[in-house]
Amino acid sequence: MVAPEERLNWFLTIGFGVQHVMVMFAATMLVPLLTGFPPTTTLFFSGLGTLLFLLITRNRMPSYLGSSFAFLAPLTAAMQQNVPMAARVGAVLVAGALMLVIGIAVKALGARLLESLMPPVVTGAVVIIIGLNLARTAAQDFEKQAGLAVPTFLVILFVGVVLRGTLSRTAVLVGVLVGWLLAAFNGELDPIRLRDVLTAPWFGLPAFQTPEIRPALVIAVLPAVVVLIAENVGHLKAVAAVTRRDLDGSAGDVLIGNGLATVLAGTGGGMGTTTYAENIGVMTATRVYSTAAHVVAALVAILLSFSPKLGAMINTVPPGVISGASLMLYGMIGLVGIRIWLDAKIDLSDPVNLMVGGGALVAGIGNLTLSVGDVPLAGIAWGTIIIVVLHPLLRWLRGLTHGTARTQAAGRNPRGREQAGREQADREQQPGAGQDQRGREQDGQ
Repeated sequence: MVAPEERLNWFLTIGFGVQHVMVMFAATMLVPLLTGFPPTTTLFFSGLGTLLFLLITRNRMPSYLGSSFAFLAPLTAAMQQNVPMAARVGAVLVAGALMLVIGIAVKALGARLLESLMPPVVTGAVVIIIGLNLARTAAQDFEKQAGLAVPTFLVILFVGVVLRGTLSRTAVLVGVLVGWLLAAFNGELDPIRLRDVLTAPWFGLPAFQTPEIRPALVIAVLPAVVVLIAENVGHLKAVAAVTRRDLDGSAGDVLIGNGLATVLAGTGGGMGTTTYAENIGVMTATRVYSTAAHVVAALVAILLSFSPKLGAMINTVPPGVISGASLMLYGMIGLVGIRIWLDAKIDLSDPVNLMVGGGALVAGIGNLTLSVGDVPLAGIAWGTIIIVVLHPLLRWLRGLTHGTARTQAAGRNPRGREQAGREQADREQQPGAGQDQRGREQDGQ
């Protein structure tokens, strides 16, 4: 195993760095395609953000920061409503600033702060809502160009499920390439965008954008911060497990680094960033965790971002191909939320989890839209508000009422309590009682 602070020769380091670029490229480019952000600008801030992240974490957390899928639903909806790019960029900026503040608080107060503010039942519900909020839109777009969407979808499934190794981790990239080639063969590529490819220069600066703050869109995007925090903490624990190191003390630095990277992207027109599980998978497979490979990957991404022709080529991907990929991606995001619930063994027979979680899911996935004053709030915002605000409040109230009721019942009937205690003692003194009790405890565990 090559540890994060260890170094290979430059030939191998460059090779591993390019491999990281290949693995992150498809997802990092797909997010701006879906949300209308400039791809080369997003790629530029992805590389720059990764360098900043490695600097802040002092090379303890080998990671690459790519485009975050947490922003897909609110920013895609904003694009469909013709919200200006400046406002969408401003929302990314505010989300990054909030994550930065939370990171500073975690660094000052400890990682337990996250566990108390955002338990798995809350983070899982928010992830499910963000993933499935655009389910109807994805299905509708899929139907419009099913001839391209179906083969793209099937190729992604085949490569990701049947094949093995690094190729399986580039399933989205392979599926999009196959869909693009099929569209080119059938003459379904947009001629105007093809002309832009011919006229675009090989080298040039990315298209930067000044942010603008719009409260309605900012509120709609803020739930993505919950997902970003959950992703970063989850990836932190994954890297700690594979590198056999205790990284809990770096949680604050990780959140600060990702928050600053997202703020940086929001100041210039890039997409919000997050640590990438795809690159963690590559490290696990190769057992090379050297942060030098991530530095190379970041520099390669920045170099590629200075090619307007590359951005023009990415923009030629037809909507049908994008919908074929997004149909699976949205569903995968939703299932990640369910996995959070399963891993944490969330008790859905608990009325607080069942009723508050159910209401939040329906509000978010059904895209409940209500206005607060002049600010319209859509499904993701309302679903997040319900689960983040009402879940801890009702949990506290239920603890007060049920705890008080048990105390009062015990106080009214002290003889009954004593009798129950004697019966329990008698059962424990019976032969085999201790063994049966231990067996029940093991079953419960």
